[in-house]
Amino acid sequence: MEVSDNAEAHRYELRIDGADDDVAGYVEYHDRGNRRALNHTVIEPAYEGQGLGSQLARAVLDDIRARGLDLLPYCPFIRSFVARHRDEYVDLVPEADRAQFELA
Repeated sequence: MEVSDNAEAHRYELRIDGADDDVAGYVEYHDRGNRRALNHTVIEPAYEGQGLGSQLARAVLDDIRARGLDLLPYCPFIRSFVARHRDEYVDLVPEADRAQFELA
């Protein structure tokens, strides 16, 4: 599995080894200064049920941390992932914005 930032398309893309150039899933984003808003997550039907969504979410959130960006989790999947892994990722969401995302 490889996750890369396709900055031109404003999305992180998940590819599976040996699957040519097929994108198995992606997370769309929009940057607002030093804030990265995650808007939508998709896992293609052929790849559903394999835990790839969680692996994609973890890779995206780790990249946001490495870049020193703040997270705005508008995507319900990403928001629920952060809620389930609060100890690891809730600090990425600015404290003033956590209530808006039900992460306070």
